[in-house]
Amino acid sequence: MKEQFVAYIKDLQNTITSKIEAIDGGATFKQDLWERPQGGGGRTRVIENGNVFEKGGVNTSEVFGELPESMQAYFGVKEANFFACGLSLVLHPLNPMVPTVHANWRYFEMYNKQGVLIDQWFGGGQDLTPYYLFEKDAKHFHQACKAACDIHDPLFYPKYKARCDEYFYNPHREEGRGIGGLFFDYCKKSTKMQIKDWYNFVTQVGDSFLDAYTPIVEKRKELQYTPEQKDWQEIRRGRYVEFNLVHDKGTLFGLKTNGRIESILMSLPPSVQWRYDHQPEPGSEEEKLITVLKNPVNWA
Repeated sequence: MKEQFVAYIKDLQNTITSKIEAIDGGATFKQDLWERPQGGGGRTRVIENGNVFEKGGVNTSEVFGELPESMQAYFGVKEANFFACGLSLVLHPLNPMVPTVHANWRYFEMYNKQGVLIDQWFGGGQDLTPYYLFEKDAKHFHQACKAACDIHDPLFYPKYKARCDEYFYNPHREEGRGIGGLFFDYCKKSTKMQIKDWYNFVTQVGDSFLDAYTPIVEKRKELQYTPEQKDWQEIRRGRYVEFNLVHDKGTLFGLKTNGRIESILMSLPPSVQWRYDHQPEPGSEEEKLITVLKNPVNWA
């Protein structure tokens, strides 16, 4: 399974980066191959200062070795080894009318000291973080997520949409990071789903990503915007940074397993503002966004 999923994410990385370069029409991805001293490595691809994308990364990694003590305590095991692989992406557009997007699809195996597989699971999802709310875009993104889920189980979309709203939440701000999408984790073998079934589901979601996101980019990338709207985008990016550094499990896992810091922090936007006690104008488009972030909507 791990060889099959590694092949899938590398192929998907090629597909996504080619499409994003075509949309941008200016910048191309810089590739950075790296190795982890304790085992494994990855293929980081970063785009910067493009016509459409101010910064973005589409990264694959496969790392393995002894599970650090901090992670042993987290998983409730002792002296275990692990293998983890995945594709993680974040795209920060230049135009504040285009939403930021994040996605991640990953696979994890755990072994005892004799090398026997003792656990395995999939996780991942994709979510949208707009700066200005276009309801048609929100519905399109969520409908694409729902369509991918419905092929496998009609209960998946409402279940994983709710988990996404719960996970990507900044409790210290009492608001969501964005308008959600899908979030699933610890997708293990059960009486209903074999590990191969989970592979089929996760790859279905991965294959849906470009259809979910790129039509929105194409529709909004040429819209005019003001300096004040760019300021708002950068203020909202500050909330994005807060979530990633304080709450995100992927960031914490990478840091605790001695991951490559440049690849882990690739998700952070290039220009951000923190203004003291900034509040949007009553009745404004900015306030409309905040209202939705505090009260999640069933878009699909």
